Amino acid sequence: MEISASTVKELRERTGAGMMDCKKALTETKGNLDEAIEYLRKKGLSAAAKKAGRATSEGVIGSYVHSNGKVAVLVEVNCETDFVARNENFQSFVKDLAMHIAAAAPVSVSPTDMPVEYINKEKEILLAQMKEDPKMAGKPQAVLDKVLEGKVQKIYEEQCLMNQKFVKDQDLTITALLNKTVATIGENVSVTRFTRYVLGETAKKTESQELN
Repeated sequence: MEISASTVKELRERTGAGMMDCKKALTETKGNLDEAIEYLRKKGLSAAAKKAGRATSEGVIGSYVHSNGKVAVLVEVNCETDFVARNENFQSFVKDLAMHIAAAAPVSVSPTDMPVEYINKEKEILLAQMKEDPKMAGKPQAVLDKVLEGKVQKIYEEQCLMNQKFVKDQDLTITALLNKTVATIGENVSVTRFTRYVLGETAKKTESQELN
């Protein structure tokens, strides 16, 4: 398939990879940007992949309070140097991230830190729904397990911060937004933890051991 120059340019901006590498990645993934980003990271060709693993001991705790005063967020985002922590692009990313968390209400930063009790409860609900579904009646257990696996993956996609679609740009996942920020500022960036407050409810805290 023909890959447009604008698509290659966007992938370069998001990853910092070379033009030919971006074009090859898009060709291999049939023009899917998110899959192309993953392809480049696996090949170690993206700026984010090259910087991943570098210590992120600086950063900021960003905040957001919704205009109605009933929802607020604190989020810790780390980078490599204090200089970048004060960088306008980094600060903008943190601000956008806090706003996104307020709007999208993720359960965890990534699949690795999804609370076990939460996912087990969701599985229990999904299994109960499947038993009530006439289309599932008489299906082999292997088929039921496959359907359940797909539904659980959907939960990870919708409820994990890094997998969610950015509320200000549905063409970007939060991971893609982070990679774009890394390519722009030239340092490794990691989202460590967040707390989302809703008036009258117990604050929901989460943190991740998976950096970038």
